Amino acid sequence: MTNRHSTMLKTLGITALALGGLAVANTLAARAAERRYPPEGRFLTVDGVRLHYMEAGEGPPVVLLHGNVSALGDSLASGMFQRLARNHRVIAFDRPGMGHSDRPKNRSHGRDWTPEDQADLLARAFDALNIENAVVVGHSYATLVALALALDHRRAVKGLVLMAGYYFPTRRVDAALVAPVAMPVLGDLLRYTLSPPFAKAMMPAMLKTLFSPRPVPDHLTDSFPAALTIRPSQLRANAQDGVTMVPAAERLQHRYADVTVPVAIFAGHGDRVVEQEEQSGRLHHVLSDSTLHWVPDSGHMVHYADPELVVRRIDELSAEKAAPQVSVHR
Repeated sequence: MTNRHSTMLKTLGITALALGGLAVANTLAARAAERRYPPEGRFLTVDGVRLHYMEAGEGPPVVLLHGNVSALGDSLASGMFQRLARNHRVIAFDRPGMGHSDRPKNRSHGRDWTPEDQADLLARAFDALNIENAVVVGHSYATLVALALALDHRRAVKGLVLMAGYYFPTRRVDAALVAPVAMPVLGDLLRYTLSPPFAKAMMPAMLKTLFSPRPVPDHLTDSFPAALTIRPSQLRANAQDGVTMVPAAERLQHRYADVTVPVAIFAGHGDRVVEQEEQSGRLHHVLSDSTLHWVPDSGHMVHYADPELVVRRIDELSAEKAAPQVSVHR
């Protein structure tokens, strides 16, 4: 064996040991995060998928769906959940693969975990929990899930509140960047080795971008389970949502005119994640029964900037008389 070959073998061995060490460290860190932020709600198994949700209050139902790289703790940190529980039956879900909800990896469930797939699963969860005619509130990526619910499961939805959403396809650099993490084999390697420490290092900058032009709230570190979002399991879900977002917007944009429920759209002029003039403004023109609310001095996290405004609009939609359901026979 030549010295060159010997050096290569040693380098490969050291690299393998380093990656193995990272995998062990990241697995232990994920377990520590789950101990630090244990599930505070209940669990429901639907179609073999274990979903975590929190429920409080009484009255007309409101369902809260969080965005990507997030969890239901977002609605707690923003105060939305607590405010709504005063007058509503409010249910916040960890979307599949996020927080403490599962997202099965194999295709035996017949899902690619598109917004439509997630809407189908959540509609079955609604049935199991006796949720009907709910105001569904979606933030960021979850606006696509909320729209899919309104289009494909009309009896479940009375109205929509869409916050800082993405509705029409554009070129997204972030989708290309996360694509390797969603891939088989390579994605597994990345998620258990390099991706968690990289995501942890980038978290402060990401939060600053999300909340800009406002500062990141001081209480967020204690109230939002950020450590859960960088576990290997959720990194896969984050990446899958990242790569399915643009194709989903391409599919759904042709159906928006069929939305029959009233829609309240919230957007911030300073959003550095999604160009809201292009997205929310355009959606408002497509939806005949919609209102558009620009939140001043606000970026992507509009529900932190003015949660009372969002809650008032939810109250109004909830109080409106539901339009009669029309059955279509084909």
